[in-house]
Amino acid sequence: MNFTTSLLRSPIKRYRDSLRKAGPKVVWSPSLLYSAAFFAGTAIPATWDQGSASVLPSLPGFQEQFGISSGSSGSQLRNFISLIYIGYAVGAALSFPVNDWMGRRASFRIYSSIYIVGQLIAILAPNKAAMYASRIVVGIGIGSLANLGPLSIAEIAPPEMRGLLSAWFGIAMSLSLVVSTFMTYGIYLHLPPSRLQYQLVWIVPCVFIFLCCIASFFVCESPRWLELADRSEDALSTLVRLRRLPFDHERVQAEYQQIRSAVQEERVAFHGFRSVSGLGRLNSTVRELFTVSSNVRRLHICLVSYALAQLSGANTITSYFVPILNIAGIAEGNKAEGIMLSGFYAVAKLVFVTLASFVFIDLLGRRRSLFFGATLQGCTDIYMAVYLKVRQDTGVSASASETALAMLFLHAWGYIVGLFIMPYVFGAELWPTRIRSLGGAISGIFHWLFLYAMQVALPSLLDRTHNWGAFVFFASWCLVAILYTHFMIPEVSGLTMEEIEAVFKGSWFNANTVSKRPRTMSGISPKDEDNATGNERADSKSKTVASEGVV
Repeated sequence: MNFTTSLLRSPIKRYRDSLRKAGPKVVWSPSLLYSAAFFAGTAIPATWDQGSASVLPSLPGFQEQFGISSGSSGSQLRNFISLIYIGYAVGAALSFPVNDWMGRRASFRIYSSIYIVGQLIAILAPNKAAMYASRIVVGIGIGSLANLGPLSIAEIAPPEMRGLLSAWFGIAMSLSLVVSTFMTYGIYLHLPPSRLQYQLVWIVPCVFIFLCCIASFFVCESPRWLELADRSEDALSTLVRLRRLPFDHERVQAEYQQIRSAVQEERVAFHGFRSVSGLGRLNSTVRELFTVSSNVRRLHICLVSYALAQLSGANTITSYFVPILNIAGIAEGNKAEGIMLSGFYAVAKLVFVTLASFVFIDLLGRRRSLFFGATLQGCTDIYMAVYLKVRQDTGVSASASETALAMLFLHAWGYIVGLFIMPYVFGAELWPTRIRSLGGAISGIFHWLFLYAMQVALPSLLDRTHNWGAFVFFASWCLVAILYTHFMIPEVSGLTMEEIEAVFKGSWFNANTVSKRPRTMSGISPKDEDNATGNERADSKSKTVASEGVV
């Protein structure tokens, strides 16, 4: 195979062609981009809290108010960092009935109100007990928002752009992490010690979320939810607005018919969306989730994906970044330098998420990204384990310490490219409409409770394994992730939400076989693409068709 042929069959070329076939009207639809950006913004509260929580305890005003003596002590920060994830789990559980009965936009306003109330409790908290209680309330709002965003984007996005638009959620998370960390750093440098130091950090996201509540009246509702709620005319008109195409355009009609067919299947399963009681519908949904093999497989992949993402150590390193720097002998005893490095770490994650969104997720596909990311993470974990062991035994050079810092940043890069996309992109696009809210809710509950356990356990894990053993633990799970991806994770890049169903039929261990079958995001095999004539290629540019996946 010569270079030209390889280039023509490359993921980059096929990705470019799929966007061309979608057409500029679809790709640059203002309603689509605005709505996707809005729902991506639901990620901001989560990482605003994660970024600020990792450095807030270093502020003198926070330490004095809540009786914390050291911002680099993992044992003192354990409850402050971890309690919020209990709220996350509760919020994820509540999101199932609210999302399906209220719709995506109304649900956003409810969750945002809960979040703002929790933040106000934290701002006015007179002592540590009240602050801990506020963390759970804030977590309920964040957990619901974090579940709502990815599934909403997956429902409004065209197949060619679903991975890219879903990755905006990750970009918003990283951007929020950067802003919150550097804001805290600026407050540490320029604001005198007082309660206002930490109160400002908590007020800013409240203002943002309030403005988003106003903006929610102008975003598009999910066409799939509208059809599910027996609002067919609204569903079709919303789809026309999202795709910026005429009502009678073949792409709009094909996509609407796919949505309608999926909803009709649900009506058969539920005996009518509005005709049964809430408890009866819940029973039907639960029965379908746990008795249909393809759905059980979806649930299995989502739960394992969330677990592997946390067991790789990425989120715990972010939350305990300052204590880990102290363990590694980097910025030891220097609060300002520790906060500054946390900010640079957040900037790096933002850059990594952006690169992953535009290069890896849709261009290379889910599986290749996972293989690359988990391998890189495991290698950096091994270096950190060796570095910490040698440092404890004989001491290390300055260059070794600088390399260790670089490895922490590369660890974040590996996570963003690989295991990060499993829960937030891959997990969001797996579910059929009729069980998406329940599947997302169960996955979210598991995710946040598992993350809570990891956040609570990390200080003890570091202590019991003499610090270096924790990174061996993380590396081992990266290896498990590589093996799991090879056997269990199918490639769904470029498939419609309805076409993904076919991928999950058959053996659970057919992922590697299915993913080797030639296909592109437009449903045309590489061989057919090579045989296409120039006239056919030119003609394809004037047509906008629904993406079809060959399974």
